[in-house]
Amino acid sequence: MRKNTLSRLRPLAAFTAFSALLVGCAGSAPTIDTSAEAEMTYDGLYPVKGGTADAAWARPDADISQYSKIMLQGVGIEYRPGGETGRLHDLSRGDDYFELTDKQKSRFKELMRETFLDELSKSEHFTIVSEAGPDVLLIRGGLIDVVSFVPPEPVGRSEIYLRSLGEATLVLEIRDSVSEAIIARAVDRRAAEDMGGRLMQSNRAMNSSEVRSMARSWARLLRERLDTYAAPKE
Repeated sequence: MRKNTLSRLRPLAAFTAFSALLVGCAGSAPTIDTSAEAEMTYDGLYPVKGGTADAAWARPDADISQYSKIMLQGVGIEYRPGGETGRLHDLSRGDDYFELTDKQKSRFKELMRETFLDELSKSEHFTIVSEAGPDVLLIRGGLIDVVSFVPPEPVGRSEIYLRSLGEATLVLEIRDSVSEAIIARAVDRRAAEDMGGRLMQSNRAMNSSEVRSMARSWARLLRERLDTYAAPKE
């Protein structure tokens, strides 16, 4: 019988590396807060401090050096309700957001998955698989509160310029693929694309490119942290 995965996880030093996997580095190494004041989540995670994600939590004893494969699982995309649907709009207000058609939603989902798979396939340590196993990490990701600032395509040759195409919040979980025990979780909101106040033209090609760029920035960070911290430490 296979031993319980979490019972084989190595302690605190391994956690520090794993928490950095999700949140990245922001000057100092991320640390777990296991103080008396720290609030443990309902599923046994503690808050991570000192990273670049908006929020992150992890098990204090987590270690991924025993894994060599990853399985990617999408858990859905949720869109902010109440977006405008008509062609008449006032972009000067800067706070309009618009409903996506079923076709746009399908394309958005496809772009996100394609980009994550493409970026994670570049890993130097992990291979992508489709089935669970004792050496497989389950990476479970979903998007919530997705908003689009792109209005419906105008009639004629009118051009639209925007400062941001939209925003989305990524909720990323990493689990043991067999037991599905949670190892770490991160939440991060990102814009596609924040141009620092500058305007950019909105069209199908540009919009797809910026969605890919947003997805790739998340996926690249994950891949780089996975590769950096997967190898056993001396």
